[in-house]
Amino acid sequence: MDTPGLYARRFPALDRAVELGVVGGKVVGVSFPDEPPADAAAEHPLLDRFEAYLGGEADDFADVDVGLTVPADQRRVLEAVRSIPYGRTLSIDRIARMAGLDDDAEDDLATVERALRENPVPLFVPDHRVEGPGATPDAVARQFRRLEG
Repeated sequence: MDTPGLYARRFPALDRAVELGVVGGKVVGVSFPDEPPADAAAEHPLLDRFEAYLGGEADDFADVDVGLTVPADQRRVLEAVRSIPYGRTLSIDRIARMAGLDDDAEDDLATVERALRENPVPLFVPDHRVEGPGATPDAVARQFRRLEG
């Protein structure tokens, strides 16, 4: 995982590809394009793990190093989301409290929603485990929730 680069593979179970950007041994970007970019390598251990996950193997990906280059308030939110256990789904209010924000303050709830929508590494920061907007496309998030039961 230490080799920097762009990695992507198409997964029929999602009817799309998963693309990873890796720098300095950390995942810095995840996206879900229709097809893998022509310049992306298809072989990466995380793509193998992802394939096993889609096949039903439980994996919370908590051990994956991620590089979050986001504002501090959004970082707190994404770190809280990262701690949601496999198979659980939490509300935006609960995520706000976990991130040390006020779940009664509109600005704080907006911060949570913005952090989720702008999450640079969905799956590794599992926004699909939050009842609300996220960077994971809706159809993909539904598939992830179905897999995690």
